[in-house]
Amino acid sequence: MGKVTGFMEYGRIEEGYKPVAERLKNYAEFVVGLDDGKAKVQAARCMDCGTPFCNSGCPVNNIIPDFNDLVYRGDWKNAFTVLDSTNNFPEFTGRICPAPCEAACVLNVNDDAVGIKSIEHAIIDRAWAEGWVVPRPAKHKTGKKIAVVGSGPAGMAAAQQLARAGHDVTLFEKNDRVGGLLRYGIPDFKMEKSHIDRRVAQMQAEGVTFRTGVMIGTLPEGSKVTNWAKETISPEQLRKDFDTVLLTGGSEQSRDLAVPGRDLAGIHFAMEFLPQQNKVNAGDKLKGQLRADGKHVIVIGGGDTGSDCVGTSNRHGAVSVTQFEVMPQPPVEENRPMTWPYWPLKLRTSSSHEEGCEREFAISTKEFIGDKGKVTGLKTVHIEFKDGKMVEITGTEKTYPADLVLLAMGFVNPVASILDGFGVEKDTRGNAKATTDFIDGYATNVPKVFAAGDMRRGQSLVVWAIREGRQAARSVDEFLMGASDLPR
Repeated sequence: MGKVTGFMEYGRIEEGYKPVAERLKNYAEFVVGLDDGKAKVQAARCMDCGTPFCNSGCPVNNIIPDFNDLVYRGDWKNAFTVLDSTNNFPEFTGRICPAPCEAACVLNVNDDAVGIKSIEHAIIDRAWAEGWVVPRPAKHKTGKKIAVVGSGPAGMAAAQQLARAGHDVTLFEKNDRVGGLLRYGIPDFKMEKSHIDRRVAQMQAEGVTFRTGVMIGTLPEGSKVTNWAKETISPEQLRKDFDTVLLTGGSEQSRDLAVPGRDLAGIHFAMEFLPQQNKVNAGDKLKGQLRADGKHVIVIGGGDTGSDCVGTSNRHGAVSVTQFEVMPQPPVEENRPMTWPYWPLKLRTSSSHEEGCEREFAISTKEFIGDKGKVTGLKTVHIEFKDGKMVEITGTEKTYPADLVLLAMGFVNPVASILDGFGVEKDTRGNAKATTDFIDGYATNVPKVFAAGDMRRGQSLVVWAIREGRQAARSVDEFLMGASDLPR
């Protein structure tokens, strides 16, 4: 519980950032983590709150008060042991998770929450530096072969858990490197890809086989989903070659904007734009890379993906960056008594916004305008919601200049052709239909085929993907062996 009176004595300590002018020159991470002293003070704020809502607020159910207490006492190695028991990849979540655990912190009722995410970040970075993160190969092999399709956080978590249970696991990825959206969606300045690479090395030492550049099934003609595969394997062949198949691909079908002028050149999905820059950062050369240099950039969509487009555009050297959000501007401060311990609605300003961005709320794009087939601007109108319906506000029409428009309005569902190839039944949102029940959880209607992560639940957080990967691994292990010792 940290220090008994710590929450009354100490204020929240935030992680630091390198100066904007310095970080805009490159794609390196710029967050300055807590040193040992600051981490101890932050951990000292953890209360003896009786019922730690942070545990249930965290999708992987991290045992937060315990590792906070251990950090406060200087026992970093055991703090890592506690953190590692519930989260396969704290270096991912400690960097890019929005920290629902902090929203649920009891101290957050009337004060600033404990900086749980920053403590997690400090623990895992210390663990890697000290050499505590080591391969844990299974002592005995089961002889069972499992195919995991999709190497994002759900697939990686599931593959690692199943390999540690003694199964022969092959992780398939259609692109040329492992990591899914962690690799080709999250910008390097938020999470450098060396963190993925060293986990891949650990997992290989644990017996996981990685096959990149392999497409399982087919994408529809003209699909904008990133696909750098050089080989294709049919779903039928995969089911024949493996004892079980676990589908953990992403919800990669981007939400489109069907307004006049959508076919103009210069309008792209965010997931056309972001993967290209990450690929270039990895040392690859691309012809015709989408870039924002010297352009007026409009980002449509106010979420994290839109924010990532803002940060990348600024690093390219955009003349201006404007981000649109169709919903009204949220309050600067949430109504804590009304929302705690749930995720609050409030204005969130990211580090990318602070680097340079105009933000427009309650705005709708009516038309893209162009010249000689290329986008030159957008016609917009401000809107309000009446009786649950979006209504235009007369007299608020405006035209914005735009040389590059990035659509970052989220993802609607997994690519249907992938699920159809396996014959997997879909729910009303187009996701793989499977429950999270303790018995037969994550199993689809197709024998031997399971689904987890965004492919099952839809677009979500990295921490939810890790949770589903871990839980699905237990279900697969139980299906194959009749029982499982893997944690759920």
